[in-house]
Amino acid sequence: MKPLILSLNDARADLETTGGKGSSLTRMINAGLPVPGGFHVTTQAYRDFVSANQLQAPILAALQKANAADPSSLELVSQEINQRFIDGHMPQEIADAIRQAYAALNDAPVAVRSSATAEDLPDASFAGQQETYLNIRGTAAVLEAVKKCWASLWTPRAIGYRINNNIDQDSVALAVVVQELIFADAAGILFTANPINGKRDELLINAAWGLGEAVVSGAVTPDTLTINKQSGKVVRREIAEKQVMTVRTSSGTEEQPVPQAKQNKAVLNPQQIADLTQLAVRIEQFYGMPMDVEWALAGNTFAIVQARPITVLPLEWKAPDPKAVYARGSLAEHTPSPVTPLFATLGLHLANEATFEMWDRVIGKNARNLVGTDGFYVPLNGYVFGGIRMGGKDFFTIAKMSISQIGPIFHGSVPRWQAARQKFAAIVDEWENAELKKLTCAELMDAIRTIFRASCVYFTDIQSTLPAASSSEVLFTRFYNSLIRRKTDPEATVFLVGSDTTSLRAEKSLFDLAEWLKQTPVLAEMITNTATAELLAKMSQPAEPAGVDAPAWEEWKQRFQQHINHYGRTAYEFDFANSTPMETPGPTLDALKSFLSGKGSNPYQRQQEAIEKREKATAAVLARTGWPLKGWFTGLLRWAQETNPMREDSIFDMGMAHPLLRRMFAELGSRFVARGAMDKIEDIYWLEENEVMQLVHAVDQNQAVENLSERIPERKQKWQTYLKAMPPVMLPEKSGWRKLIGGGEAETRNGKTVLKGVGTSSGTVTARACVVYSPEDFDKLRPGDVLVAVTTTPAWTPLFGLASAVITDIGGPLSHSSIVAREYGIPAVMAVRSATRTIQTGSLITVDGAAGTVTLEE
Repeated sequence: MKPLILSLNDARADLETTGGKGSSLTRMINAGLPVPGGFHVTTQAYRDFVSANQLQAPILAALQKANAADPSSLELVSQEINQRFIDGHMPQEIADAIRQAYAALNDAPVAVRSSATAEDLPDASFAGQQETYLNIRGTAAVLEAVKKCWASLWTPRAIGYRINNNIDQDSVALAVVVQELIFADAAGILFTANPINGKRDELLINAAWGLGEAVVSGAVTPDTLTINKQSGKVVRREIAEKQVMTVRTSSGTEEQPVPQAKQNKAVLNPQQIADLTQLAVRIEQFYGMPMDVEWALAGNTFAIVQARPITVLPLEWKAPDPKAVYARGSLAEHTPSPVTPLFATLGLHLANEATFEMWDRVIGKNARNLVGTDGFYVPLNGYVFGGIRMGGKDFFTIAKMSISQIGPIFHGSVPRWQAARQKFAAIVDEWENAELKKLTCAELMDAIRTIFRASCVYFTDIQSTLPAASSSEVLFTRFYNSLIRRKTDPEATVFLVGSDTTSLRAEKSLFDLAEWLKQTPVLAEMITNTATAELLAKMSQPAEPAGVDAPAWEEWKQRFQQHINHYGRTAYEFDFANSTPMETPGPTLDALKSFLSGKGSNPYQRQQEAIEKREKATAAVLARTGWPLKGWFTGLLRWAQETNPMREDSIFDMGMAHPLLRRMFAELGSRFVARGAMDKIEDIYWLEENEVMQLVHAVDQNQAVENLSERIPERKQKWQTYLKAMPPVMLPEKSGWRKLIGGGEAETRNGKTVLKGVGTSSGTVTARACVVYSPEDFDKLRPGDVLVAVTTTPAWTPLFGLASAVITDIGGPLSHSSIVAREYGIPAVMAVRSATRTIQTGSLITVDGAAGTVTLEE
């Protein structure tokens, strides 16, 4: 028979027998950590009590009435169960065992603590859900406290937590820890990693006078000390005014006022801080993970009364190379979401190779000294950062390179971009019609490397052409604003809109298709009124829908497919795990429907109006301006207008190879699934490069393959955690280089939260916000909504026809979002940093594109 009682140092104490809290205390005692003695009332005692009083069936019956979304139902269920425990009779065998164990403590005052079998686990946060009773004296009081602890397994919070986390209510049980009470002069909580910023090299101590209950319950504002674990130095010290403290009484505990002399006095002296820090480090090293620890101080002796894993800890943003500055720019603007494991390994490996080749060509032999050992592009918590060393010598190398490249970068940028595109397109065309099923796995991987490497080379090539486009706009704008513009003149952007970019041509193509459909009203009405998913399903069927003319239906499908074939060869994100417009044409259909319903603006008319406005403004400037300003104005304007379309078109072509790459990955994935290595074809993106290569070798050699499917759910869960994070725009976060990045911290004005960014397209709009993370969210955007995104790429352009304004976390005046917003004449604010995490879909917000602010109205 399982024991009813175990000594606190009994090695048999495990999770099933003594619960999370109890087994943790036993481990620490046996590791030599200062834990007060006592005993466990095991889960067997709880189960025997429940069985003796026939409680399990009524408990489960009551739980059927519990609704986690309805607090009142949880409260009623909890009260019903609690009353059954109160009315229950303690079996004599259990009562005698507790009496005997308590007598061994010489009837000393004790703390009686609940310890559930599903608490204090690395992936569950049960803190505070069950009860603790302090300063319990006498056998009768201990027996009563044990019974109350058992009942606290069924508090409203605990019931609701288990429902929400799918924890079996039938299997949970509760042990009780009876522990000698420390007559604490002070007590508190410490975290062996900083729970505020996630830094693992810092620990945080909360300290207050008296017993720790006031700190745990939040009744007192404690002192807060932030300690560097390595040096032991206090990084930050906040000494609170401590008004109340928990003290012992003859019958338990109560809150009393803190003596005046102690209210503003630091609870811990320097030596005590050092001792507690060393103890915290020992505990973390013992468990091998960040821990949440409750401590007590009696005289100068510390005791540990509880330690549990920290289950919710902010991600730590730490620069891999302390000499480098890392920023969310360059390729990061095309990978706004956390990247998948395959892209983080294979994709960034090839991107770094291409970058180094370009640097070797431009900078020379010292190029690779500018980055850390992990390469220029690194994934930090799944997000892509570009890192470069910015020390004195490194800065000189970069400056020297920049000066030497001014001429080549600014001259012939458009022909060089066209040549780079042709080279890239030739490689894609070479593989486009390959019979993938005839290739071995190794040949497929070689092809994938070749094609994606060409994508990365193209991206590095356009880095030498894009500066001409951005610089031409900047120089023209500054020249115009400082030497030409008058108060009544239009903004400089008026002279630069109206270009015939690929994105605009795609919009025109879709508009033309809508106009063609309108000639067949029955077909146009069916497409407009059919849900997009249903419409796509109908288009995949051989027969036409009922009531629709067959020839018209076939021509419609052909025309739409032609549009997708021509303009769908791009990428929503550069991570090849993301689908492309060619594969998921739903957003394109939604944009088409907006034209059919009259909600989308005519792109021909919009462009013509922009051109007319541009030409009128140009003529007015030329009419009043003489030499030499007239010549400078004309030259700068021509340069900006010639290079401006290249910026959009070159980025559009970055995803040219993605549909082909994804077909190749799908072929590989299908072979891995057939051999039992994965469950789904798309799971290949959740493997790392070395894992894929192992499977490639095994499949080609007809060897046994390892089943990697069990690794994938954890990686997907971690990715979801990353997705909820808010990556900093730069590391170190306090770097002086951060001044070069726009935006700022949010502030409160007139009781409203105001987010600050960089205004890149003027105008003011107050409207409903729609936060869009990926193409899966595209259908959430309604006409007139403010588009809120991390960033956008040319594949997102159809959304701009619906949006009343646009806000992004990253980017600047020359990013895709800014350029397209100006073409559409809607306000835009970039670099708002936390926009997608702070703004909620449906919230009413005001976007001021001139001031660069976003105000949360409600």
